[in-house]
Amino acid sequence: MEEQVQFKNHLGETLAGTLHLPQRSATRGVVLGHCFTCTRHTAVLRRLAQDLAADGFIALRFDFSGNGQSNGDFSRSNYSKQVAEMQTAAGLVAARGADWIAMAGHSLGGLISFLSASQSETTRAVCALGSRLSSMRASHFLSPTQRQILEKDGKVSFTSRGRFLTITEAFFADASGFDLPGLLSTFDKPLMMIHGDQDEIIPVAEALRAREMSGGRVQLEIIAGADHMFSIERHRSEVSRLAISWFKEQSKT
Repeated sequence: MEEQVQFKNHLGETLAGTLHLPQRSATRGVVLGHCFTCTRHTAVLRRLAQDLAADGFIALRFDFSGNGQSNGDFSRSNYSKQVAEMQTAAGLVAARGADWIAMAGHSLGGLISFLSASQSETTRAVCALGSRLSSMRASHFLSPTQRQILEKDGKVSFTSRGRFLTITEAFFADASGFDLPGLLSTFDKPLMMIHGDQDEIIPVAEALRAREMSGGRVQLEIIAGADHMFSIERHRSEVSRLAISWFKEQSKT
């Protein structure tokens, strides 16, 4: 069963989400975050949420503020704001009856899940799909010319997924406040990474580096042939199989 929901973030902006409910009452839940400039409707998140509900989990995929059907100005987005929104979304899942809550996300959403869980006492596990956790590299998508404009004007515009967007130096200043290597070395919750070996946006080497930084504590699953968006159906099916099996195992402890 799918239910379209709306809820407020910490700034009072209305966020849009899709809640997936299993046929029977459930006490396990997963919150799903989307990639940079994406929405909750990316194929890999839809498939994972549907499969989670079929396996007895409450699953909530939602649009970060300034994206998709959520309110808010994209130019005011930053990592800290999205972390707070993930935690608010987890509260909604808890209100629906989940007392064991995990987070998952694709690309940026996986990083936000990890950052959110590192600040949350109630989040029990994290699964990052095609994410970069070893280093922030917040400005990697900007060209040299765009970086010069950002330095000169304090903001820069770019086009992504058919949208003309603006991002400010405050976004990058916020990013610089997160010490990913330090967080990886001290993170004490179950963490799984699923990565495609043909990821053209975040190379699989980034996942291997994150695992090394964690002292080998991260469980890493590499899907042969999968690209960044897990655009082939069988790869999305494998993502679901791996993630749900792992979530089920973690929820037993």
